[in-house]
Amino acid sequence: MSTENELFSAVDALLEQVAQDDLPEPAERKRLREAAGLSQAQIATALDARREAVGNWETGRTEPRPPKRAAYARLLEGLAARFPAPAPDVPAAAPAPVAPEAFTGPAPEPAPAAAAPPSRPKAEASTTTRPAPPSRRPGAKKAAAKKTTASAAAVDPRFENGPLAVIDCQDGQVSAYCVGGLVLDVPAKSIAALVDWTLSEARLGQARLHRNGRDADPILVLTASALERYGLPVALSEQERHAGRLPSGHKVVKQVERAGLKMSRRGFGPWARVYRDPEGSRRRCVQLCVLPWNALDAREWDKRDDPRLPTMHPADLVQYLGLYAARVITPRGSTATTGLELMTALRPPTRAEKDPATGEFKPAFNDDAITAKYDVVPCEVPDEHPILKGRFARHHLRTPAEMLMEEPYDWCRPLTDEECANPYLVVIDINMSFAAAANGLVVGLNGPTHLENNPRFDPALPGSWLVDLSHVDLSRARVNGRTVDGSRLPSPFTPKGDHPEGPAWYATPTVAYAVELGFDVAPVEAYVRTKTGRYLDSWYKRLRDAYVETMADMGVTTDLQGEEFLDAMARRKQVDPTMALLETAIKATAKGAIGKLRQRSRGQVPYYEPYPALDRWTWRPDIRAAVLASQRTGLHRKLMKTAAAADLYPVAIGTDAIVYPSPGPSPLDVLPTTPEGKPAPGTFRLGVSPGMVKHQGTQTVLWAEAQFEERGVFNISNLIKTDQSAGEGE
Repeated sequence: MSTENELFSAVDALLEQVAQDDLPEPAERKRLREAAGLSQAQIATALDARREAVGNWETGRTEPRPPKRAAYARLLEGLAARFPAPAPDVPAAAPAPVAPEAFTGPAPEPAPAAAAPPSRPKAEASTTTRPAPPSRRPGAKKAAAKKTTASAAAVDPRFENGPLAVIDCQDGQVSAYCVGGLVLDVPAKSIAALVDWTLSEARLGQARLHRNGRDADPILVLTASALERYGLPVALSEQERHAGRLPSGHKVVKQVERAGLKMSRRGFGPWARVYRDPEGSRRRCVQLCVLPWNALDAREWDKRDDPRLPTMHPADLVQYLGLYAARVITPRGSTATTGLELMTALRPPTRAEKDPATGEFKPAFNDDAITAKYDVVPCEVPDEHPILKGRFARHHLRTPAEMLMEEPYDWCRPLTDEECANPYLVVIDINMSFAAAANGLVVGLNGPTHLENNPRFDPALPGSWLVDLSHVDLSRARVNGRTVDGSRLPSPFTPKGDHPEGPAWYATPTVAYAVELGFDVAPVEAYVRTKTGRYLDSWYKRLRDAYVETMADMGVTTDLQGEEFLDAMARRKQVDPTMALLETAIKATAKGAIGKLRQRSRGQVPYYEPYPALDRWTWRPDIRAAVLASQRTGLHRKLMKTAAAADLYPVAIGTDAIVYPSPGPSPLDVLPTTPEGKPAPGTFRLGVSPGMVKHQGTQTVLWAEAQFEERGVFNISNLIKTDQSAGEGE
């Protein structure tokens, strides 16, 4: 016979069941909360639940369980009595203001995809501050879907939980923090099981950026607590750091192999790619980003002098990386590697083409992409390249006539007596200068064609030209009808600003600039590419939009001018420190990707032996040279027009930082304007868009003279910084 307590328990269970039937619809639950001016966090605290769980209940993703269900039903019943639903023809009253609860970054528009899994109901975005460490509940599901700043975008059901997750372990429970405030409970007990769970249940990844591209693999960011939970070292040994991976005999590596999983040749290192063989056209690959192993280098992804990522809450970290993925692309390693992957993602080499005879699809090459690894040119490659073996002595320094030396400016000169009368040196810095130089640039898409016997210069053919530009004299150049003292400007043809002394190799933009200045050119020979295109345009636009949107989030918008712009730039990093990290990462992506087009050996192999980077189709030193030539000559063009407009000459240039003597400490005291107060045409213009300039810093002329007296004349441009965390060039 049942006791009284047992009978009461049975009755309570029935009451709980009744409460399940009485819950209003998810949308109504949210309306009632907002009408009362309550946040999800407040309700979660009252019910001893997670804020993410309340978000799930409001979207219909999950339902509350006893005993929380009865309490939640009682709360909703009370709210419904106080805030009845409006009549259908009467607009609902505006909800009481609620503090933001979680940030959800915009999701990129998904490309068409075949055979997607059945769609689950979409959820609304929830917002709040960083969620508290959650109380765990098995089977936690998605809390919120993503939104865009303009309009709600369709979410690919295959990737509805976002592009990546941060895996963390607290109190023995492993959790996956996803974008939008979502926290998933992870049942996996090993790395192998974690990979399989990601492939089968997590719904992580990113839809392709181009219809002919491929979807991005899901990324799992492992924290220190996750490493301990899965039997991985929190720190690599010195030998492991040198090798860049765990040894093949490590227990976790063996565990992965026993599970039938495979890894790429780089093994289990800071960025590990673990996969199973594809199922048809579907990739089954997960990338592991091991945070404590410096997978996210502080010089690129963080604040180098005061790193935040190692101690950042997983919910904040995933929002940062998720927003980078939404605006740029899912991280693939270093920012340089990611930037290079972005080029390929936006210009995929192949597409599916239907064979009219058989009706079957086969791969075909795209006309606007790089589609093969082509022969290299001796003058374009770095010193350690295998093609140079036997051509020069081991420590021979190649001359400009033997090597293409297209690099950004590194130039400085002494101040004149007249310039020393100014009290200040003001440094302006070009926004995203390498990315801006890539915009509209025509580059080669195929292999080189060797032109001999004094070919005629053709500015439409990208490549390298051996030509003598020593006759170009800019000492008394004429710009817009005014004479410019070119001796106070660096030469546009050499990175050090020296006057060329004889024949040298130049990229097409440099030779074209000599022609633009009105001088004859007579190439001796050339290596050109006959198939051309604006390969980097979509890459530039993607990074431009990401940068401008991120700066706008910090209060620096494209409509700001003059003092308003300078003030907004000065306080932007205090407005949102996480957005400041995103700004750094985007700039590093642009700069690093251009450098990686001519990646040098990292000592992996002996001199003159092939190294891994040379196997990439995107190892294209000619494209890098063209971008740098375009950046340097474009900068010189503005120097000339600024000198013509205001008799203003720089005293130092470091990459894209220009130092001008100034009567005042602000760029507004030195940059030339028209009588109407607008920037003089063709000169430097303050603004946030790539190619425009911002204030880098100010110092006194007396400080510069003391530096010169102590160290001789050297490049002072990158020593003058208001923000000491800023890098050298962008």
